[in-house]
Amino acid sequence: MATTPLDEDNYPDPLVSRPRSAAGLWRVVALAAFFIVIAIALSTLGESIPPDLILVFLGVLAVVGVFCLFAIAAGLFRFASSDETRTVSRAIVDSLPFGAVVTDREGRISYVNAHYGSFAGGITDGVPVGVPRLFAGQPEASEAVYRLSRAAKDGRPATEDIRLIGGLGGALGGSSKPFWYRVSVRALPEVEGAGNPLVLWSVEEITRDRERQDNAFLELQRAIDYLDHAPAGFFSADAKGRIQYLNSTLADWLGYDLAEFETDTIRLEDIVRGDGASLLMRGRSDGEIRTEVIDIDLVGRNGTSFPVRLLHRAARLADGELGETRTLVLDRRSGSGHEEALRASEVRFSRFFNDTPFAIATLDRAGRIIRTNAPFSRIFGWSGGEKSLEMQPIAELIAEGSREKFAQAIEAAIANKSEIEPIDALLAREGDHAVRLYVSGSEESEGSPERVNVYALDMTEQRKLEAQFAQGQKMQAVGQLAGGVAHDFNNVLTAIIGFTDLLLLKHKPGDPSFSDLMSIKNSANRAAGLTRQLLAFSRRQTLRPQILEIPTHIDDLTVLLKRLIGEQIALEVDHGQGIWPVKADLVQLEQVVVNLVVNARDAMPNGGSITLRTRNVTEAEAAGMTFTGMPPADYVLIEVEDTGTGMPPKILEKIFEPFFSTKELGKGTGLGLSTVYGIIKQTGGFIYPESVLGKGTTFKIFLPRHVPAEGEVVAKVVAAPVRDLTGHERILIVEDEDTVRSFSARALRTTGYEVFEADSGEQALEVLDDIGNDIDLMISDVVMPEMDGPALLTKVRERLPELKVIFVSGYAEESVRQDIADDQSVEFLAKPYSLDQINSKVKEVLGKVGGEND
Repeated sequence: MATTPLDEDNYPDPLVSRPRSAAGLWRVVALAAFFIVIAIALSTLGESIPPDLILVFLGVLAVVGVFCLFAIAAGLFRFASSDETRTVSRAIVDSLPFGAVVTDREGRISYVNAHYGSFAGGITDGVPVGVPRLFAGQPEASEAVYRLSRAAKDGRPATEDIRLIGGLGGALGGSSKPFWYRVSVRALPEVEGAGNPLVLWSVEEITRDRERQDNAFLELQRAIDYLDHAPAGFFSADAKGRIQYLNSTLADWLGYDLAEFETDTIRLEDIVRGDGASLLMRGRSDGEIRTEVIDIDLVGRNGTSFPVRLLHRAARLADGELGETRTLVLDRRSGSGHEEALRASEVRFSRFFNDTPFAIATLDRAGRIIRTNAPFSRIFGWSGGEKSLEMQPIAELIAEGSREKFAQAIEAAIANKSEIEPIDALLAREGDHAVRLYVSGSEESEGSPERVNVYALDMTEQRKLEAQFAQGQKMQAVGQLAGGVAHDFNNVLTAIIGFTDLLLLKHKPGDPSFSDLMSIKNSANRAAGLTRQLLAFSRRQTLRPQILEIPTHIDDLTVLLKRLIGEQIALEVDHGQGIWPVKADLVQLEQVVVNLVVNARDAMPNGGSITLRTRNVTEAEAAGMTFTGMPPADYVLIEVEDTGTGMPPKILEKIFEPFFSTKELGKGTGLGLSTVYGIIKQTGGFIYPESVLGKGTTFKIFLPRHVPAEGEVVAKVVAAPVRDLTGHERILIVEDEDTVRSFSARALRTTGYEVFEADSGEQALEVLDDIGNDIDLMISDVVMPEMDGPALLTKVRERLPELKVIFVSGYAEESVRQDIADDQSVEFLAKPYSLDQINSKVKEVLGKVGGEND
């Protein structure tokens, strides 16, 4: 097809194009002058110039002329004309579909394309005007034009969209239609021959584009309005379960104000009942988008639930992450006619399936998960952000030790065996989590891969309770043994210590036998210390609880503690504000603190620091703690923290067991921490160790807060021992151990008391009958055959209501110890006791005014 030359009449000539530079014209003039000078020279000096040189010069001019003719014919040279401005680059600019104006930064016009002349007011008196003057008569454009003019002077790019009623020059005609213009300005690169820097202005009418945008926005608004007020709910959530969109219908059902709704403020867990949120965080592992039908309950803002059917779509991205979900919500609170019974049945099944405490999953023949209920994710520790559960082998969620038995159970289920033994298994997830798996076959149906049903019951807490019960049983058995040994041993030690004291009355320090007797007494006292530790561990001490202010008593201990830990270790004490009182045995509590501080010292052979802290722990705070076995209540917390070597978990599990020690052989009995444990537990408190290898250990002691009743007072300083131990009162000693009774009677008779003896409760009553109930004090053992001490006291009180009583014992059952602790009208003396201790106690009790206690 033949081409036609460009129609000269169709070329969009620019309105203004800056004239060509005069430099070319001056070059032509100069060349012509040169040739004129040569011609004059030849004519005047022709005779003196050799003819050969003139011929050479004329030959050169002829060659140059011929070359120029061929160059013009080949197009290398051409004559200057208006066509030379019609280059490709100039053609592009001249044919732009918007107005283009080139000016310098002061506004002087260098170039205006043809399209600019189509704007009303673009040409005035045949001369194009600058862009600022084009919009000068439009008040709505004044600010935008000012900003553009400033940008032009600064050489900065700028763009403004200007809205004019009636358009450029149209407002005068009464038109009310808005027109939009996009005006831009930018600096141009430097141009050869141009004096000042140039800028390019562009003016484009964008009215149609804005109308299309406005229409699209209105359509979008209408679509959102349709979705918001649809007869079904709709929401979308991200991969972390945060609600990104909620339509008005669903917001009304849930009781939320849509005007106050903000992205990420509501989570799936807030609107989905129970563990149901996990059902919406799945998606197929292959990334396919599939619509699931889920019957579940939603929870309104007021806490009430209602049944819904979800048409749910979720997909996983290429990297396995869950994408945003899309969920349509159908209200199932009511149905029509014959559908009502079916609807109610489906709702009941849905609630049964998703609200059961069991985890339920259906598997295919290969043991891969097809479908699960809501609790499955919680029990197996799966979160929606992980890879999809669908088609994942359930055996991968179970610890390796139970997988073989589980595989056998699946085979039995596929074979439709009726009785399949449940499987106790640990989960593969981090931590000790146990489940009991029940496996059964599923009815095979066409098109469904489901062949096996698995029910998993969370056994983690039960396993912990069983372990605690077994440990408690073990500790109780050891405690009973220790208590029985301590009871008999304390009777023997009382006799040894007592009769040694009687011998020491006759053998003074200068006597050869004195040192032997002291060795016997010291050894017996060491044995007595061991029995006290055994009783503390077995929780069979007879405590004398008092109302204590913990900070005061810990401060009183600091001098002793600093002596114990030495100068290499720093001791810091930090007390909270307003520490509550507790009710505990002061001596035993001090033993606990001393024992823990000494253990901390031994864990820091190269020095360090020990910190004692006290503070209140409210019931709400205790409820949020994860310490096993501690019920929520108000507690006073005592912390003993060191910066020592720390302990590994295996040692932490055993540190409270009797005779377990990490110290070298011969440097510890292994009863220290078991004693601490027994004292705290007998006081009604709790103790928990926390340790990090290389960083240190912290023991946390929680003592129950005591609210003093009216008349109860806080324990004060104990009275100083009485020095004068003599007396003349009548005392009845009731003790079934002959050696202990014999020593006690001799000790009191030695200091002047009149003593009566009985080896049982029945004999004690007979003795009282014989002496006419005329006694001032009764000293009775707590544990005796037939009639124990508290039973005897009840009968004696019927005769002598104001009688002063001292109970002695090295061991007592829980009920008896509690009776003694509650009865403030009696005093207690622990076995084994020395000559000085029994005399001091008797003198102290007899010296009190009747009925008055410290």
